[in-house]
Amino acid sequence: MRYPIVFGTVAIALMIYNQSEFDLRCEWGLQGVAQLAPISDVVVIVDVLSFSTCVEIATNNGAIIFPYAMRDESVIDYAKSVRAELASHRQRWTISGYSLSPKSVVQIPAGTRLVLPSPNGSFLTLHTGNIPTLAGCLRNCQAVAEFAQKYGDKIAVIPAGERWKEDDSLRPAFEDLIGAGAILSYLHGSLSPEAEVAVTTFQAFQHDLLGYLKKCSSGKELIEKGFESDVELSAAYNISDCVPFFTDNAYVNYRLQA
Repeated sequence: MRYPIVFGTVAIALMIYNQSEFDLRCEWGLQGVAQLAPISDVVVIVDVLSFSTCVEIATNNGAIIFPYAMRDESVIDYAKSVRAELASHRQRWTISGYSLSPKSVVQIPAGTRLVLPSPNGSFLTLHTGNIPTLAGCLRNCQAVAEFAQKYGDKIAVIPAGERWKEDDSLRPAFEDLIGAGAILSYLHGSLSPEAEVAVTTFQAFQHDLLGYLKKCSSGKELIEKGFESDVELSAAYNISDCVPFFTDNAYVNYRLQA
């Protein structure tokens, strides 16, 4: 079930921050969704480490991924209600069980229904309202961009960012800015300054995506916890034509549904 779009408190704030004079928009997190989704034809959620990467790999295999925003006991009942398996909290990956670890879904069977709780990618997906929504990452950047362009001219790319553990506030994340820039680099139209910054940043680091993802804060954290293979999977560039499309409360590979 989607949540209502969170609107600003005054109309003028929406006008200032919605980048409406540009075709291609980019803004961070929940407020980015609130400002850009209502005036865009399509929204792309970018959470490279690791929600979007996990969704791309799983749906590319033919799985059906149900995002869920909370990590409390309510997710158990939700998984039962949609007749789906429930991904666990991220932990060191073993040979069985699914989680936010991209490696855990590399061999997920076609037709698997999986609820994937995530405080960033899932949370944002469920706040886009009725706007067509895609999950984008480095692996499928061109495919997602080309599909979004066919869907409409006004495209909002939302880098999810991470959360500071101290106060749960937004931490803009290097990997999501890079992922957003990769997608935007394949789009045609007028770029907002925010979108142009994302493209320029991607182009500056494109020559060694894996190296920089391993050195950024999120990458170092995952490597320290034993998830280096997840960083490697997430750094793969433009290797997939999978387009995870959010419909009926779940992400599916649009190309398999067409």
